[in-house]
Amino acid sequence: MEYQGLYGYFFEDLKTGMEATVSRTITETDLRNFSGVSGDTNPMHLNEEFAKNTPFKGTIVHGMLTASLISAVIGTRLPGPGCIYMSQTLKFLAPVRVGDTVYAVGKIKELQPEKHRVLMDTKCYVRDTVVIDGEALIKVPSREKNR
Repeated sequence: MEYQGLYGYFFEDLKTGMEATVSRTITETDLRNFSGVSGDTNPMHLNEEFAKNTPFKGTIVHGMLTASLISAVIGTRLPGPGCIYMSQTLKFLAPVRVGDTVYAVGKIKELQPEKHRVLMDTKCYVRDTVVIDGEALIKVPSREKNR
């Protein structure tokens, strides 16, 4: 069975410096759905009365909801379908609020040919502010192994 058309980039097609972006404007529905799916009902995300008395002065989007956009970049754009997410570091640097447009960017930092792995810089932005900074390790299919 031929799956060639289902794959994104093969390892042999990748180069250091390649990058891709996914963006999404976070809605109240996104926030509520993520809370329901994840089970994270922290009032910091869901209760404005509670959250206004915190250092953020209002509700904020779940950090992992924002970070999930990095997964969208990796799984759909670069390297894309067929890759395997192996690890991810995340530093949460600034809050995201409902109505913010988040830009998730993945950029190839290093290629590891012996194991067909890619190290990527990952960042999420709201306007010019980096809200998440991290690094991902991805296993990428080889063209040779998929013939």
